Amino acid sequence: MIKTILTGATALFFALPAFAEIEVSDAYARSASPMAKTGAAFMILRNTGAEDDRLVDVSSDIAAKVELHTHEENAEGVMRMIHVEEGFDLPAGGETVLQRGGKHVMMMGLNEPLDEGKTVSITLTFEKAGDMVVDVPVDLERQDHGGMDKGKSR
Repeated sequence: MIKTILTGATALFFALPAFAEIEVSDAYARSASPMAKTGAAFMILRNTGAEDDRLVDVSSDIAAKVELHTHEENAEGVMRMIHVEEGFDLPAGGETVLQRGGKHVMMMGLNEPLDEGKTVSITLTFEKAGDMVVDVPVDLERQDHGGMDKGKSR
């Protein structure tokens, strides 16, 4: 009986998919001014696993609405911000950079100001890795991620 249970448990273990392993680094949040009703969060997402994943949703108690956004240039050369409903790809062994002027977490209808030094809790939802809660520091002085290409996935 024990041998049957162990054999079954071993088979189940090896049948499970190799989930993506996500690392978040260089995260920060900001708003345009202390009284702004919108803010954004930026970070680098690394998938150290062997399987592709996708950031499909985001949430936080800090705002009435939190979405994944990017900037897109229209035919007239004007940049506009758009909601990315399908989320952001996160290839196995790769990274996706969320930064100003590109992919980012948009927070609309802030419940309180994003004050310098404060921390915002954001839940990232991945297609395979599931939910990950990230505590993101507010940094109103920060501009970008060290000059990386805007919104680039690698």
